[in-house]
Amino acid sequence: MTEGFFAGAYGGDASRLPPEAKLECKICWHVYDPAEGDAVWQVPPGTAFVDLPDHWSCPQCGAPKQGFLVLDD
Repeated sequence: MTEGFFAGAYGGDASRLPPEAKLECKICWHVYDPAEGDAVWQVPPGTAFVDLPDHWSCPQCGAPKQGFLVLDD
């Protein structure tokens, strides 16, 4: 575990995220589900979190990608 992060924190390192990983905003709890994509940002279904553009942010509250937590299935 990286010091300064708690279990589940994405922290910007997507190298170990599986393509189907769902992530949740730690501010508003919006869940990014790759199977659904993101209609607000016009991200098509099937887009993995790691493949989202760097400027992507939470469509509900605007939190950056680094503010998302990995959800356990």
